[in-house]
Amino acid sequence: MSAASGPVPEAPLPKRPYVIRDVTDPWAMRGLEGVQVDAWGYPDREVLPSSMFRISSVCGGVVLGAYAADAPEGGPQLPFGLAYGFPALVGGQLWHHSHLLAVHPDWRGSGLAVALKYAQRERVLAQGIQRMTWTFDPLIARNARLNLGKLGARAVSYHPDWYAMGDDPATAFPADRLMIEWDLSQPRAAHPPPAPDGEVVLAAVPEGEEPDAPRLNLNDPQVLAEVPRKAELMNEALRLGWRLALREVLGEYMGRGYVVTDVAADGERVYYVLTRDPQTA
Repeated sequence: MSAASGPVPEAPLPKRPYVIRDVTDPWAMRGLEGVQVDAWGYPDREVLPSSMFRISSVCGGVVLGAYAADAPEGGPQLPFGLAYGFPALVGGQLWHHSHLLAVHPDWRGSGLAVALKYAQRERVLAQGIQRMTWTFDPLIARNARLNLGKLGARAVSYHPDWYAMGDDPATAFPADRLMIEWDLSQPRAAHPPPAPDGEVVLAAVPEGEEPDAPRLNLNDPQVLAEVPRKAELMNEALRLGWRLALREVLGEYMGRGYVVTDVAADGERVYYVLTRDPQTA
């Protein structure tokens, strides 16, 4: 190999027609491991192995893969999307917990994530289950938009340090999560982000990127908490500042009965819409 040669960068995946299939073959399930690496850059120890997909598929779980519709017959079928979940007891009732939704970065914004969730919904309803839960990182605004604005679900609780994403809790970046509930029997139609409406309880400092001091003592029916549009592009210190600010604000208000019902937008600024549950007022 000459000094000038090296790995050839992969071309972006074309947005070809795709199909979503139930994955039941154990060999095909190995391809779902690679989707997780492509989507999140997971190290091997964080990847959910094909053995878990296999046992779940015969114990009531849903394992879905997205594949190119025009892939040649007989060749390897490499997935670029994944949805996976399993039955779970929530408050003494049978729900479905969706553990993974992964899409290759070149397919983000294509509508594939929504299609995977609705395919999962179809399978779960066929099992007689009408509610689904999952978690997502409240710092990732695009996922908030998918869950709240496109699927019409709602976030009902805040969970600090949901996962241990490192060996040392003193140095690992905190893996906080919002818990989503989705009523499968009455899905809300997708809608554009509304304009912000309500008192702002968290926002960036004027002319800056870091979060300002939270306002924790409001009791308005609806309040707004800003989230960075692209926190994943910030340096770690700035992301940590937003993580802790959102933990304080969302933890406080959701602990008092507010739920996150939508994502509002004003130009480049994005806000969680927290609505007080009348039953807890």
